[in-house]
Amino acid sequence: MNVEEYSSQDATGLAALVAAGEVTADELATLATDGINAVNEHINAVASGPFDAPLEYAQEGAFAGVPFVIKDLVCHAEGVPTRMGTRMLTEGMTPPSDTHLMERFRAAGLATLATSTTPEFGYSANTEALVYGSTRNPWDTTRSPGGSSGGSGALVAAGAVPMAHANDGGGSIRIPAAVNGLVGLKPSRGRVPLGPDVDGNALSGMAIEFAVTRSVRDAAALLDEVAVNYPGDRFIIAPPERPWAQEVGADPGRLRIAVHTEAWSGTSVDPEVAAAVELVAKTLEEAGHHVEWATPSFEWEPFLEATAKAWAAFLAESVAGIEAMTGKTAGPDNLEATTWACVQYGRGLSVLEMAAANATFNSISREVGRFFESYDVLLTPTTNHPAMELGYLDANADLDALGWTRRIFESFSFTPLFNTTGTPAISLPLAESRGGLPIGVQLAGRMSSESMLLRLASQLESALPWAERRPGVHVTKV
Repeated sequence: MNVEEYSSQDATGLAALVAAGEVTADELATLATDGINAVNEHINAVASGPFDAPLEYAQEGAFAGVPFVIKDLVCHAEGVPTRMGTRMLTEGMTPPSDTHLMERFRAAGLATLATSTTPEFGYSANTEALVYGSTRNPWDTTRSPGGSSGGSGALVAAGAVPMAHANDGGGSIRIPAAVNGLVGLKPSRGRVPLGPDVDGNALSGMAIEFAVTRSVRDAAALLDEVAVNYPGDRFIIAPPERPWAQEVGADPGRLRIAVHTEAWSGTSVDPEVAAAVELVAKTLEEAGHHVEWATPSFEWEPFLEATAKAWAAFLAESVAGIEAMTGKTAGPDNLEATTWACVQYGRGLSVLEMAAANATFNSISREVGRFFESYDVLLTPTTNHPAMELGYLDANADLDALGWTRRIFESFSFTPLFNTTGTPAISLPLAESRGGLPIGVQLAGRMSSESMLLRLASQLESALPWAERRPGVHVTKV
């Protein structure tokens, strides 16, 4: 197999070739390692690695031998140092065991070759942590690959690996998927294990683990492998009626689809992004779905303030844990300016303030729940704009916690709502700007509606194919 053949396959395709004996896992590891090294010179998406050999994995797993990377945040592997994007861990902290999700990745047969970059503690929609330097978008290296899973998104888009671990506390799976031309599914709260270090209530229940993928079928098949509950999990939700992989290509039926293109934040939406959503809406209507313009109604400012409190409290807790483990004292010398501002704010929050934030989240979740009694799907942009210029989100700006949260969600206004509700949402690469940048479109549904979203996503993937497009920085071009 040559690099052209390797990069033309998604993870499901590569797994089938390995199973058929048409390529070996060792050959794939070599191709991926060479590809990671080649593109990383241009996009700086690797936190550590590539390793001399893949981490141990199950030889009989569904994705046995398929190259993979894990994001340097939350999910971690035994013996592999993690830095979480912070200078507090410049030398890395070496975990003594796998997280539950890492166990599932190994059991699926994924051959982990590296860790990917993240902003400090994942609190940005950009990936320019000082500990690594700026990660760049392979479609245009003057632009951001999004965040906080920007390193994973950039490596998959550049063809180095077919899919990669990502997590999402406000859009961090869907944003990199949108700006890198990938599929980004954020599953329902409780669907994918977060343990054992944290539970399903991490980040006030907003944190979700999964991946960015090259295809809808990869997202479905991977979800089948990792959606496993462990003893002690706080949230356990109903399993699907059949494997998610069987939903790909299945008839979604006639769905009630709401469309909304105006940012809930009141900030601008690029006309090309709005036009892409309108194109998808027309495509869905032509496919027989009932489509109309509608949106859940909620007040943005209270939502933003509650989100800032939840993130600041979580950061303060995370930093306190690192202080305890390392003996270091957090401060402006080892934290980026906005991180430090959020930590200080989080340390000062009272129990009553956090209770008020959770009450806001509850109120909004109830409103969105009522909305999905009338509609099956809400169709929106994923991001307000295509990929932004590097430096647009400067984590060392002179901003307080609310100001930093506001800066992030001014341009990424459509994703955080579904972290608050815990309901699933998926970003699909269905259009591109006149400048050749990917445009992502988001589909959101009610709790536990992954099966329906995957059927609809598969229908759109067939109607508006994207997979053959390749960025300027790609393993076949460098």
